[in-house]
Amino acid sequence: MTRRRSCSGDACASVWTELFEQGSDTGMDTRQITPHYHVSPQISVEDVAAIKSAGFTKVICNRPDFEVPPSHQADAIGNAVRDAGLGFELLELTHHTMTPENVARQMQLANDSGGKVLAYCASGTRCTVIWALGQIGILSTDDILSTAAQGGYDLGGLRGTLDALAARSDPSEPD
Repeated sequence: MTRRRSCSGDACASVWTELFEQGSDTGMDTRQITPHYHVSPQISVEDVAAIKSAGFTKVICNRPDFEVPPSHQADAIGNAVRDAGLGFELLELTHHTMTPENVARQMQLANDSGGKVLAYCASGTRCTVIWALGQIGILSTDDILSTAAQGGYDLGGLRGTLDALAARSDPSEPD
């Protein structure tokens, strides 16, 4: 079993910054899940102009600050996004916080945007997973997985979970 070490302070910030600057800036990679909901790996302050030019009206950060250096944390990105006149919301997600309440919150944040939404995390996967969970009872499991795949995310490993949750939310199914 591998144990993760945590770090804090200036030493940690310099390590994160060094790691981020070593080839992780590959440009913005937004992927359309629906015409209204797009996902992306980590964005930077420098991406905000392109985000605005692409017609996004809101950015949702699903990446916890402990995963990134200060230059890529929610405060820095959020300030740049708001300065550009766009909406910004923070809903940090990990596998432990992928709760029904957070699924509902993500869907509310996306639906209340009045335009195109860009949700980001490390790779876009968490943003896609939470979207998929929010579609239970709206789309079939096949449609959820197909839509995610068209956006470049293979969520096939969630089929059993999606099916089980769909059966639980279907009032025509016996308990």
